[in-house]
Amino acid sequence: MGVIGWIFLVVVLAVAAWAVMAYNRLVVARNRIANAFGQIDVQLKRRHDLVPNLVEVARGYMAHEASTLEAVIRARGAASSAADKARARPADAAAIGLLSQAEAALGAQLGRLMMLSEAYPELKADAHMLRLSEEITSTENRIGFARQAYNDQVLEFNNHASQFPDVLLARALGFGAAAMLESTTSDAERAVPQLRF
Repeated sequence: MGVIGWIFLVVVLAVAAWAVMAYNRLVVARNRIANAFGQIDVQLKRRHDLVPNLVEVARGYMAHEASTLEAVIRARGAASSAADKARARPADAAAIGLLSQAEAALGAQLGRLMMLSEAYPELKADAHMLRLSEEITSTENRIGFARQAYNDQVLEFNNHASQFPDVLLARALGFGAAAMLESTTSDAERAVPQLRF
């Protein structure tokens, strides 16, 4: 084999080594997204499990607020379904987008329930309601931290999948950009509340 043959062999081996390393980086980053979503999923399951208990405690005090309680249960069902779909494909932008919307709707309904509960002093003082409210608040904080960790992993993956020359391999093998998990989905939700005195 001549010099040209050796040079060609070295170039082929270098390209093959780069392809293997780039592929492995992308797989590791995608797996980190799945792991980070798993942490979110644990907290979402905890929140979804707490909601029926919260509604049941409130039902005894808020009999004429049945539509609010039913809206919370419907939102919980939609969020649980969206979480199931996202769990199956945690790097899929569409599934994560649907999960963000469903969780925002559940959060809005829970907020409405908590706001309405303020009008019922007996409910506010109920030991079960206090404990459940505290657990939901704690879970919301955990979800926020898990969402941040997930978004950090998505950023790392998207950086790997979009930097040259890895982008060539990522596109060829179908490593599309992953979506961030957002806590708000519209400009209205992002608007700063206006305080009036």
